Amino acid sequence: MASDKLSTYRSKRDFQKTAEPSGKRPIKKTNRRRFVIQKHDATRLHYDLRLELDGVFKSWAVTKGPSLDPHDKRLAVEVEDHPLDYGDFEGTIPKGQYGGGTVMLWDRGYWEPGARKSPEQALVKGDFKFTLEGKRLHGSFVLVRMRNDRDRGKRTNWLLIKHHDEFSVEEDGAEILEENATSVASGRTMEMIAAGKGRKPRPFMVEGRTIEADAVWDSNHGLAAEKRRSEARSGKKANTVTPVHIPDFIAPQLCETQQRPPPGSGWIHEIKFDGYRIQMRVLDGDVTLKTRKGLDWTGKYPEIAEAASTLPDCIIDGEICALDDHGAPDFACLQAALSEGKTGSLVYFAFDLLYDGSENLRSRPLIERKARLQELLIKAGGDLRIRFVEHYETGGDAVLRSACKLSLEGIISKKANALYQSGRTDTWAKSKCRAGHEVVIGAYAKTNGKFRSLLAGVYRGDRFVYVGRVGTGYGVKKVETLLPKLKALEATKSPFTGIGAPKKEPEVVWLKPELVAEIEFAGWTTDGLVRQAAFKGLREDKPAKEVEAERPAPPAEADVPEPAPHAKAKPARRKGAKADVMGVLISNPDKPLWPDANDDKPVSKEDLGRYYEAVGSWMIEHIRGRPCSIIRAPDGIAGEQFFQRHAMPGQSNLLDLVKVFGDKKPYLQIDRIEGLAAVAQVAAVELHPWNCEPGQPEVPGRLVFDLDPGPDVPFSTVVATAREMRDRLDELGLISFCKTTGGKGLHVVTPLSVNKRKPLSWAEAKGFAHDVCQQMARDNPDLYLIKMTKSLRGGRIFLDYLRNDRMSTAVAPLSPRARAGATVSMPLTWAQVKSDLDPKRFTIRTVPALLAKSSAWKDYCDGERPLEQAIKRLGKSRPAA
Repeated sequence: MASDKLSTYRSKRDFQKTAEPSGKRPIKKTNRRRFVIQKHDATRLHYDLRLELDGVFKSWAVTKGPSLDPHDKRLAVEVEDHPLDYGDFEGTIPKGQYGGGTVMLWDRGYWEPGARKSPEQALVKGDFKFTLEGKRLHGSFVLVRMRNDRDRGKRTNWLLIKHHDEFSVEEDGAEILEENATSVASGRTMEMIAAGKGRKPRPFMVEGRTIEADAVWDSNHGLAAEKRRSEARSGKKANTVTPVHIPDFIAPQLCETQQRPPPGSGWIHEIKFDGYRIQMRVLDGDVTLKTRKGLDWTGKYPEIAEAASTLPDCIIDGEICALDDHGAPDFACLQAALSEGKTGSLVYFAFDLLYDGSENLRSRPLIERKARLQELLIKAGGDLRIRFVEHYETGGDAVLRSACKLSLEGIISKKANALYQSGRTDTWAKSKCRAGHEVVIGAYAKTNGKFRSLLAGVYRGDRFVYVGRVGTGYGVKKVETLLPKLKALEATKSPFTGIGAPKKEPEVVWLKPELVAEIEFAGWTTDGLVRQAAFKGLREDKPAKEVEAERPAPPAEADVPEPAPHAKAKPARRKGAKADVMGVLISNPDKPLWPDANDDKPVSKEDLGRYYEAVGSWMIEHIRGRPCSIIRAPDGIAGEQFFQRHAMPGQSNLLDLVKVFGDKKPYLQIDRIEGLAAVAQVAAVELHPWNCEPGQPEVPGRLVFDLDPGPDVPFSTVVATAREMRDRLDELGLISFCKTTGGKGLHVVTPLSVNKRKPLSWAEAKGFAHDVCQQMARDNPDLYLIKMTKSLRGGRIFLDYLRNDRMSTAVAPLSPRARAGATVSMPLTWAQVKSDLDPKRFTIRTVPALLAKSSAWKDYCDGERPLEQAIKRLGKSRPAA
């Protein structure tokens, strides 16, 4: 029972002296788990994370507070369970009492556990994933119990880590603590709470309903107690409200982009609307309309808010659009309506129902949610400003062709039985009739003093890279609206950087890169510029720094055969024409690069590009942010091969550059999936990234142990060596992963967490790898050696630790190899690493289908561990000389 779980909590407190709740007040159960984060200025300032579970708040003291940067590992010390009414506590704890100091309600909302394990199982294992829906924190987090504490001894230290998702940031993750210095309940600062100021009751949200309550939880004194006593004397009863449990905002589900709709049954298809994604929340007739990032845009659409006020309590997902003269959504019309304040004719297209009253529908099948949504809208009277989105269950290709003939943007395909999941998933996919992209305007050009075109770019890290001119799509009204905004941002120098940046021309006007535009375009040129770009309108819902490149998708072809589920179909093209892969034009696409892939069929340059496209979303996460050398074979692997690490003249703009200390020339870096098509265009048959932390070339981010057998060593012995290496690393507190090399060996890879204040050096990382391998060689000198001398390798395995030096590289996971059979460096589960493993079965032809069914390396990011502790455990405080 909860009361038993609170014995430690109660034993530490004297409730005659502290106003903290004792846990004896009954709390009404809800159908959702609550969470709170309390800023607590006690002996030292920290933040208390509390997650409702089994009738109490499981609690951790997070010493530095939560961070939105996945690279930050925040120490979270597990403390005693707290009562659920502690979730409303804000005030002071007297000096001398346990935890004496000031407590602020910094954030609160609801949480959901990870899907694979129950919360109880995850806590026991020490790997507890959860998603927050709060006022300030959103998205996925994990609590990882530190290895010292896995035996559940006296110390119970965990690490709180933000997962990579749409709510994470790459740096300054703690800024959210500084930007939000007031209470979510009372709006007070810590100083005001400590001084007892600002206690006037004010409305605030409790589990989805606005009620009048004291800003401070207080059972015996203060305004709440005085109010109750006053009402008791006058014979009045306090107003009671039955709360409806609706969160303020739910992170939306997002689509993957595909070239064509997914084949097979079980999918429904909706028209893709060309407008602004908006989440509609209705509670007691009060309507809020929020963007996909949670910005409140209710004031922009007063007529839609008014129409929605007649709806019952609910949360609806949809899109606000303007319709053209033919009744089709038109983004330019929407822009005009907003700029002119003429929003009365806008329409809200509702396509999903997340909450119906207090009932959370997100775990229900999509087809059921849509039926409930349609019924809800019909019962509400059918205002034409809020329309239900119909769907089609026929083949997706036919629906897309029809949409394209009607000049619509495309379609959205959704799994009919799928639940609603925040973030990007594979159960929603969009297919466009014409490629769309968001770009940032960096300049405009004139002819004889009149506006002619826009010069556009995108951000890649801190660099603003030119992606081409947008020369069409401008009507008179669009130019009249656009020009004042452009002139307000005029600058004296070019904002563009890197290869291909445009030169100053007499009638080019540079701009501060702040305006975001939406364009249509036909794909990418080989040097990374947009082809046939047309202007659609400005976007106000996204800051320039957030603009990310989106993979373009060509129109669906009527006569293209259904592709296999693991591969992209080759579109029909005339002989000698360039192939379009991810929007990049591949010249000489039929040129053979490998004689075969163990199937007697040559592997062409286009095949290489299609392979990179098929595995790119998996592969890019392991090469992004790292200098990357490539091996090129322009005439195939039998011809001359080139090793390239620096940029060359004519380099594609889809590739990034990074400066490396000690080298004047910038190194290549592949940070986006289209960049893989760009390296396929130059016949890059192997990719070899550094093993650094992404974005930090001077900091080791992973260790790679290369197990290289002599010619007479059976592969089963290499497998046994990999498993021995895994066990040794596990004893040192490191988690490891395995992959084939594409040759005769295996790689054992262990990801590292980085101490931001004092990161390890490459010398320390290499020294540790050397010592591990040396220890193995000393324990079994007849089987292992750590010297490269080939004459000594007979019957033995070379334990190559040299991959862990600053400028050393290792072949990337899923990279092809310039070897017979077009083999690939294949990530494996440890269950696959067994004596009958055959690395030759992993080829450019077979890997896409095998990867789609594999769970290998799924938890790679969660396996990051600090190397400092492993060094100490190995008995080495300094790198080997």
